[in-house]
Amino acid sequence: MAELREKSGPLALLAGLACFVAFEVAAYQLLRFATSGLGEANQYQPENTIVSNWVKTVTFLVLHLALVLAAVLVLSNKLPRRYRGQLVGWLLLSLLVGFGLLIPLFS
Repeated sequence: MAELREKSGPLALLAGLACFVAFEVAAYQLLRFATSGLGEANQYQPENTIVSNWVKTVTFLVLHLALVLAAVLVLSNKLPRRYRGQLVGWLLLSLLVGFGLLIPLFS
């Protein structure tokens, strides 16, 4: 007998998208504040080296990864079973968005 699995509907996906966007905005603001002392403000000065900006980049990505994994661990225990299937998709999207957030971080 086939296993019947209850799936989340489009309204749940929309709610997931809204929560994802809110999480990413809050994470970006928090990490921008946390890494504000690192890196060079003027990217095009003659004495600028890549090292300080590299430290800021790696710090931002590692902290973003830690926030995302902590959120997934908390949500995987708190969400009802039918919504847990969305977590992997949002996790993978968040990992990609983390690299995209580097562009406004250095602008």
